[in-house]
Amino acid sequence: MFQILLTMLIFFIVIFPCGNYLYKVTNDKETFADPLFNKVDSGIFKLLKIDKTDMEWKEYALSLILVNACLVLFSYVVLRIQSIGLFNPNKISSMEEGLSFNTIISFMTNTNLQHYAGESGLSYFSQMFVITMMMFTSAASGYAACVAMIRGILGEKMGNFYVDFIKIITRFLLPAAIIVGLLLVSQGVIQNFNANFVIKTIEGKNQEIGAGPVAALESIKHLGTNGGGFFGSNSSNPFENPNIISNIIELISMMLLPASCVIIFGKMAYDKTFNKLASERDQSPRQIDKAANKKVWMGKEGQSIFIAMSILFVIGLGICYHNELTGTNGANLAGISHSMGNMEGKEMRFGLAQSSLFTTVTTSFTTGTVNNMHDSLTPLGGLVPMLHMMLNVVFGGAGVGLMNMLIYAILAVFICGLMIGKTPEYLGKKIEGKEMKLAALSIIIHPLLILGFSAIAVSCTSGLAGITNPGFHGLSQILYEYSSSAANNGSGFEGLSDNTMFWNITCGLVMFFGRYLAIIIQLAIAGSLSKKIDINETAGTLKTNNLTFSIILVIIVYIFAALTFLPVLALGPIAEWLVL
Repeated sequence: MFQILLTMLIFFIVIFPCGNYLYKVTNDKETFADPLFNKVDSGIFKLLKIDKTDMEWKEYALSLILVNACLVLFSYVVLRIQSIGLFNPNKISSMEEGLSFNTIISFMTNTNLQHYAGESGLSYFSQMFVITMMMFTSAASGYAACVAMIRGILGEKMGNFYVDFIKIITRFLLPAAIIVGLLLVSQGVIQNFNANFVIKTIEGKNQEIGAGPVAALESIKHLGTNGGGFFGSNSSNPFENPNIISNIIELISMMLLPASCVIIFGKMAYDKTFNKLASERDQSPRQIDKAANKKVWMGKEGQSIFIAMSILFVIGLGICYHNELTGTNGANLAGISHSMGNMEGKEMRFGLAQSSLFTTVTTSFTTGTVNNMHDSLTPLGGLVPMLHMMLNVVFGGAGVGLMNMLIYAILAVFICGLMIGKTPEYLGKKIEGKEMKLAALSIIIHPLLILGFSAIAVSCTSGLAGITNPGFHGLSQILYEYSSSAANNGSGFEGLSDNTMFWNITCGLVMFFGRYLAIIIQLAIAGSLSKKIDINETAGTLKTNNLTFSIILVIIVYIFAALTFLPVLALGPIAEWLVL
C-alpha cells in the first residue's frame, strides 16, 4: 500500500507544474524554454513551409488524417524491406503483409498492439524509424485533436493542426523522452546497437540475450501512452523495467500527458469565465493574464472532470488489488495457500501492489504496456482492465480520454436537463439536436466495434482457433483483444493466439475505426459548438463545476457501461469468477 500511495503522491507533485507548462505551450504563453524552442519551431515551420492560419474542424481533421496516412505508407514500406542490412545485426527478415498491416495501424493509432515479439520480429532500424517515430507522432496527433476540441467547445478558433502537432513534440515529448530515457538508463535499461548474444546457463543450456536501443523506445512508449515493448514480454522484461524505481518512473511517465490535458482544459475553461468577468469589470489584459496563470492550477470545470476520472480509477484499482491479494476461492477450497495472493504471471521484483497498480494505470491511461501477464489475473482482477478499456474515459490516452469524457459531460448535461427541467448547456453553449446526435454516435461506435467483432470471432472457425483456454476465459480473451484494439490500448490476454490473418485484419480494422471515427465526430461537435453564441448563465443552468456533477458523470458512465457491456461480461469474467 505504501508503494501505491508513494507513486500517487509523486504523480500529484509532478502533474500540476507539467499541466501548467503544457497549458502555456498550448495557448502561446511565455515559458522558460521559449528562447530555445522558438528558434527550433520557427526553423521547422520555415523548412516545411507551414501555414499557421487557424483551421475549421474539417480542415483540422483532414490534416490529421493525411499526415497519419503518409506516415503509415512510409512505415509499411520499411517493415516490408527491413531485411536489408541497415541497423539489422540480428538479420531479421521482412515482416509479412498481414502482420505489417496490423503493426502499422496499431502504432499509428496509438494502440501498439503487438502480434509479434519485438526482439525477433523487428530490426533496429524498424524499431527506431517506425516504432519509436510513430510513438511520437501518434501521441502528438491525439494531443492536437484534444486541444482543438477544447478550443471549439469553449467557442474559440480550433487552431492549426501542424502547429499543435509540431509544438507538442518539440516542447514536451522529445525533451521529456530524453530525460526519462536517461533516468531509465541509470536504473539499468539497456541502450546499444549490439547484436543479440548467446550465453550458457547454469543448466548448461544456450540462451539468447536481447540487445538494442531499448531506453530510447521505453521513454516515449510511456510518455506518449503508447505501450509497445521492445521485447515481447514488454515491461516485465528486466532490460525494459529492471526494478521498483524504473517501474515508478514508467508509471508516472504514462500518467503525465493524459492528466495534463485535463488541467489544460480546466485552465482554458477558467480563462474563458474570467476573461468574460474581467471584460465586464473593464480590467486590463495584464490583470487577466496574471490572475489566470498564477492563481489557478486547475479551474473548477477541470476539477469536476478530474475528480470523476479519479473516482473511476480508484474503484478499479481497489477491485483489482483486492482480488489479486486474496486469490480465488477455488484455490483456497482446494487447500492451496494464498498467503502471497495470486502471484501467477507476476514478477517477484514488483509483487502484487506494483503489478495491480501497473495493470490499472496502463488500461486507465490506455498505454498498454504491461509488467505482468494479464491473462493470469484473477477473473475479477482481469475484469478491471477490460472494463476500463470499455469505458475509455478513465483519463485515457494522450488527449483522447478527455475527449471521450467531454462527450459524456455533454450527454450528462442533456439527460439531467431533461429530467429536472434545466437548460441543456455546457460551458456557455446550448446543446441541441445536432450535437446530441453526434455525441450518441460517438458513444455507440466504441461498443459496436467491441461487441460486433467479438460476435464475428466466436461465430467463425478462424476466430475460435485463437482461443487457448476454452470456456468462459476464452470469451474473455476475445473481449479483451477487441476492447484493447477499440480503446487504442494495446495490451492483451496474451494466451490468445492472435498472429493470424483473421486477427491481424480484424484488430487492424477495429483500431482504425476506433481511433479516427471517434476523433472526426468529436471535432465535428467542437466545430458546431464553436460557431454558437455564448448564452448567459441563469437559474435554469445546470452547474458543471462541482462535486455533484462529478458524481453524475461517474453514474452516467457506469450506467452506459452496464447497458452495453454487462451481459457479455457476465458470460466472461463474472461467470468464470462464479465457477472458480
